[in-house]
Amino acid sequence: MDIDTLISKAREIVGTEKTMALPQSWGQGRTVFGGVSAALLYTAMKSKIRDGRPIRSLTTNFVGPLLLDTPFLFEVEVLREGKNVTQVTARIIQDGMVAVIQQGCFGNERFSNIEVQNHASHDIDLPAKCQGVPFIEGVTPNFLTNIDLSIAKGAMPYSGANTSQLDGWMRFKNEPDKMTDAHLVCLIDAWPPAVLQMMKKPSPASTMMWNLEFIYPHDQFSTRDWFAYKVQTRQAAGGYAHLEADIWDASGNLVAISRQSVAIFE
Repeated sequence: MDIDTLISKAREIVGTEKTMALPQSWGQGRTVFGGVSAALLYTAMKSKIRDGRPIRSLTTNFVGPLLLDTPFLFEVEVLREGKNVTQVTARIIQDGMVAVIQQGCFGNERFSNIEVQNHASHDIDLPAKCQGVPFIEGVTPNFLTNIDLSIAKGAMPYSGANTSQLDGWMRFKNEPDKMTDAHLVCLIDAWPPAVLQMMKKPSPASTMMWNLEFIYPHDQFSTRDWFAYKVQTRQAAGGYAHLEADIWDASGNLVAISRQSVAIFE
């Protein structure tokens, strides 16, 4: 199943008692890859936004394991709908328990005299000059059969690197019909937490909280273009790491800011 098929299925079942399940090709170990579960939950949430107002911020908490090949359903609640802003929560329920919970803030543009231009840019080498992350069965996560990652700066996980910064590029292997914010949510989470490259051997790590802020206006995304990703570890100690990343489109526009809290076990 490609990402478009999964998104279409999520739209179909939201608001019903119908369920869906994710196959091994979207796995990360024994559980579902967090990026695709967040993208599908966002899709369910977005279906409740009547006037198409864009997403401004999205907070996802991975409460428990979402198992592969096991049915789950969506629960969505509109907390408040104002003239310009809508606040929504959504949950993925599997075997009667919450696996993922999300809160989204959707907001239309409004008039303001305040305007601060964004001048953030990057100097990441083009993807052709970077190190592609291969899919190695039994070694790398299965979801990498669906996503291309290319490392410009930093290292592979568990390589004992002395840096906690990671720069690179990302896109889907199979070109989607349209590149939406749901697709972008899925892509951004494909990167391993940058502290994993400092480890010398495989050790567990788990994202607890993930916040995305979406920057507008931006150009229409191309379905084949790469997105640039630059992440730094703000702090790590006591078994927890805090990471912050910027994401740019192929035209160099900043399109999202990612913040992540990760539990690490080394």
